[in-house]
Amino acid sequence: MENTQEIINLCNTYVLNTYTRTPIVFVKGKGSYLWDEEGKRYLDFFPGWAVSGLGHCHKRVVSAVSRQLKEIIHVSNNYYSKPQAQLAERLSSSSFGGRVFFCNSGAEANEAAIKLARAYGAAEGRYKIITMEKSFHGRTLATLTATGQEKVKKGFAPLPEGFVHVPFNDINALKEAIDDITVAVMIEPIQGEGGINIADDDYIRELRVLCNAKDLLLIFDEVQSGMGRSGKLFAYQHYNILPDAMTLAKSLGGGLPIGAMVVADKFVDCLKPGMHASTFGGSPIVSAAANAVLDAIEKDRLLDNANKMGEYLFKQLSRLKRRYPKIINNIRHKALMVGVELNIDGNAIVEKCVNKRLLINCTQGNILRIMPSITVNKGEINKAIRILSEVIAK
Repeated sequence: MENTQEIINLCNTYVLNTYTRTPIVFVKGKGSYLWDEEGKRYLDFFPGWAVSGLGHCHKRVVSAVSRQLKEIIHVSNNYYSKPQAQLAERLSSSSFGGRVFFCNSGAEANEAAIKLARAYGAAEGRYKIITMEKSFHGRTLATLTATGQEKVKKGFAPLPEGFVHVPFNDINALKEAIDDITVAVMIEPIQGEGGINIADDDYIRELRVLCNAKDLLLIFDEVQSGMGRSGKLFAYQHYNILPDAMTLAKSLGGGLPIGAMVVADKFVDCLKPGMHASTFGGSPIVSAAANAVLDAIEKDRLLDNANKMGEYLFKQLSRLKRRYPKIINNIRHKALMVGVELNIDGNAIVEKCVNKRLLINCTQGNILRIMPSITVNKGEINKAIRILSEVIAK
């Protein structure tokens, strides 16, 4: 059996160096905790970039996947499978109706949404999509071009045309960007990589009216904000409007790779057979996992927990802010999607938290991103706050 350093050496030798890695090898996960190769336990408040939204190895997901593995693992999308059909019905009925396209990741779901929009506008020569500054939509060529951050685009020119970025929460800037070739607006209702920036109520409502008036698709990227993290199943539900398409991934699979695009009835015929596909999209295994995620959210009242624990976490962080006003500038949150804006570099704090076995994230250089599972409890929050307080104090 390889030890920690041997495993790290193997990866460094044979895995393409596209990630900045922390030298820890995790071998076990349960709930809000991870264990490394040496048996040390870590409190995970940023589980898999929000993938493990129910915590690690949730019992409902493990049971559903185990059962499905004994029946059938893969079915070509030229045929039908029961778990996929059930999942599509549940996502449609719990959102805004319409139909679902399944894929393997958030980037793929956003690619599908981009193609949906272009297919809708093709007859009129409309293809331009407006996205937001500081947005993040993926790392494929189209989705990184849609992303409103220059750092992800370096080295990949020439980029696909047809994307323009405007300031977040600025309806006038968006209006000015619309022209005769504009076909859609793609927006994260809560920007994750951008620093937990939350769309204003009035802005989203005006955006919906504007898209209706200009015949533009309104696409909500809920890859990170969806599946209960915001305190509702989908973040768009906070705004009393309906998008035309919504993309999901991360927490949807309970740890397994799945992406989905939900499309409103008006647009379901834009993509016809042969125009788009995904070999592994919506396989029986990942669909069974996603159905178990929905079961857990519904039957275990996890939306209630996300709201209650989100308020508790915000209250505890606000106490830290009052204690360290020169370090903590602002706290932004929607349930368990939290950004702590600092007046100092946040990466050093993240590193010191890791040393104390608390896992969080830093984005935009000075914003701590704290996104525990929606199964988190007060004891785990208290422990995280205690560690964070000790780190900030030093």
